[in-house]
Amino acid sequence: MRIKRYTAETLKQAVDLMKKELGDEAIILSSRVIEQKDGKGKMFEVTAGVEDEFEKIASEKLKKKEEEEQKNKIENKSEKDYVEELKTLHEKIYKAKKENISEELTKKDLKSEKAKIKFEKATTETSVVNYREIEDLLLQREIQKKFVDEILTQLKKYDAFLSEQNVDSYVVSIIQAMIPTSTFEISVNIKPTVAALIGPTGIGKTTCIAKLAVISKILKKLNVGIISIDTYRLGALDQMKILAEIADVDFEAAYKPEDMIDILSQFKKKDLIFIDTVGRSQNNKKHLLEIKSFLDQIKIQEIWLTLSSSASQKTLFDAADKFKVIGYNGLIFTKLDEAAAFGNIMNVALSFGTPIKYLTNGQVIPDDIISANSEFIANLIYSGSIAK
Repeated sequence: MRIKRYTAETLKQAVDLMKKELGDEAIILSSRVIEQKDGKGKMFEVTAGVEDEFEKIASEKLKKKEEEEQKNKIENKSEKDYVEELKTLHEKIYKAKKENISEELTKKDLKSEKAKIKFEKATTETSVVNYREIEDLLLQREIQKKFVDEILTQLKKYDAFLSEQNVDSYVVSIIQAMIPTSTFEISVNIKPTVAALIGPTGIGKTTCIAKLAVISKILKKLNVGIISIDTYRLGALDQMKILAEIADVDFEAAYKPEDMIDILSQFKKKDLIFIDTVGRSQNNKKHLLEIKSFLDQIKIQEIWLTLSSSASQKTLFDAADKFKVIGYNGLIFTKLDEAAAFGNIMNVALSFGTPIKYLTNGQVIPDDIISANSEFIANLIYSGSIAK
């Protein structure tokens, strides 16, 4: 990959320089704000990369080879392949239960698979798997006991196929099937799409919005605006203005609930609008209702409760419960880089029946944000480490 850096007075100018030289196929690897040596102010630096012709040819050959290998696998299924298919079916059945699909249908599917292969072998003392050891590990990862029990119940159904070498992958697959996630997609029939972030103080909502704004504008080429109702905290508006400047997006502040209607009218041609709310303690219902009074003025498609993954389970559950007065339909977990264990991510999502949207693991804009992926989260929880 050919990699180059571009520096300009605005982020947009730096991106334009990148496209002019590397073309539309170039991707942004990172961006940052730098101080000029002569003290004349800030500059924006973009690091970008593009595949050269040799890499493209090699990539196409590799893709063709993988397609051929996949075709051969389908034609020559082994018993191992069949077991993997069975795991996939189990995930489907588990999710069906969570979505309140007929219990009778679920049992019928499960019974049918039992007839094909007996994976419900009773666990005995001669089992090669140490279930107590797995239970202890899951509890150390701070997964709630009721969810640990559920994981072990499902795991024992595969006892006939488990070994010391593959048991970890089975555990991860079961956790993956349990974790609710959903992607954020802009509807072409709704313009603008509005997303608001709510949550306690000091969890990084403002930085998270800046990351999402940069990704949406630069990488997804959307017309983005930001509204802040955080007019109480000292320096909050200045911080948001700087971040909006970095993202090169329009920014307005709402000082009273009625301002929301006027600002939305100004932003009516935007594809996407993010709303930054003031951080409030979940224990002050009056303050929470003040936030709600702003959000109720306009139609909002997405409201995401933002929580710190490093907080205690009791604190997270308390916030998730009391912020329901505002209403939310998604979760963002910040500060992965500060957490010692990640089981609470799963505990909150499952206990409150809310899908995870994003995870953040640092302050760098826009790099340190991850679109929620159940496989990534399952590995994160089970390994106890961000780096796999």
